[in-house]
Amino acid sequence: MHKILKIVLIVIGVLAAGLSFFGMPSGDDPAAMDSGAIDLMFLLMWVLLIAAAVLALFFGLKKMMTTKGGLKKALFSLGALAVLFIIGYALSSGEEAEAVVQTFAGRDIEPEVGTVKNIGMLLNVFFGMTIVAVALMIWPGIKKLIGR
Repeated sequence: MHKILKIVLIVIGVLAAGLSFFGMPSGDDPAAMDSGAIDLMFLLMWVLLIAAAVLALFFGLKKMMTTKGGLKKALFSLGALAVLFIIGYALSSGEEAEAVVQTFAGRDIEPEVGTVKNIGMLLNVFFGMTIVAVALMIWPGIKKLIGR
């Protein structure tokens, strides 16, 4: 099943590459965005994106359910992610959010304190995930150097 899906995705990818090379309208044409080739390319892009997302979710859940301890590890990871979100929200201060709202007061964009605080939380979560990812890349190398 997995090999068949790979072959189907390769065929669609080759078809899309061929259409992009041979079927593209001229860039000078003002109606180029309304051409059938562009519409077909966007349709293929969406089909590939949806197929990749569904298959990744399906095979990930299948492996999680069939692997011993997979569900426990997944729940542990979700708990760690929830803790990271809580820490990120706690670190996004209301004072800075209020300062941003005051800066934009009277302009076209008038953000609310809660919105600015949520953006700060998401930035903190992103930075935290980056730190965790770098640590998980460096840790095995350190363990190898130490010899454990």
